[in-house]
Amino acid sequence: MNWTLVGAVLLCTAGLLVLGVLGLRLWLDARALAREVDGAVSALRRAGEADEIVGTALYLASDASSYTTGTALNVDGGYLS
Repeated sequence: MNWTLVGAVLLCTAGLLVLGVLGLRLWLDARALAREVDGAVSALRRAGEADEIVGTALYLASDASSYTTGTALNVDGGYLS
């Protein structure tokens, strides 16, 4: 049985991505290219890591951000500066 196909069919309705071996390779190659490009254009000269944006993501997902409206929180390593 093709478990990748089964997983993809079952989990796609929940908005989840299932990567097979080839899909994983393409995903990793795309991430490496994105890091290279981001590093060339950001003020910090590198791509961001997940642990660098987790605070903002948690803030936006929490009740602490309930009064935050109509603003953009730029977590971009200085790209827009």
